[in-house]
Amino acid sequence: MPQMERTFVMVKPDGVQRQLAGKIIGAFERRGLKIVGLKLLRITPELAGRHYAEHRDKPFFQGLVDFITSGPVVAMVLEGKDCIAMVREMMGATDPQKAAPATIRGRYGIDIGRNLVHGSDSPASAGREIALFFGNEELLDYDLGIHKWIYE
Repeated sequence: MPQMERTFVMVKPDGVQRQLAGKIIGAFERRGLKIVGLKLLRITPELAGRHYAEHRDKPFFQGLVDFITSGPVVAMVLEGKDCIAMVREMMGATDPQKAAPATIRGRYGIDIGRNLVHGSDSPASAGREIALFFGNEELLDYDLGIHKWIYE
């Protein structure tokens, strides 16, 4: 079995409000990624500030916080071989107008400010974001039967 990697993914408030959470989660599952953590939550301004800390001094910071706290989100941790890169490829370009048609943003998105989904961009970001949204006791280790059909 190859070395597995974990990443953080969030269906943003626009994805939840448009009732696309199931389709987005399903796309990752159909690709063979394993869900090891999953929850619906309302992000507080304090948590949003920590999540977007690298943008704190940028003019769009408050808009990010206002949007991500505007409604429920679905937070999840996915596991699979090279899953950080795979998830980012599946999401598509940040601007849905530039995203490939077969990606999540290309299929369902229209506006850059409402791009449906967030995924960690590196192992360091994944570790930080997973720790922000999940305690160790909320992440499950288990065997997924289909992995013998996916990985050598």
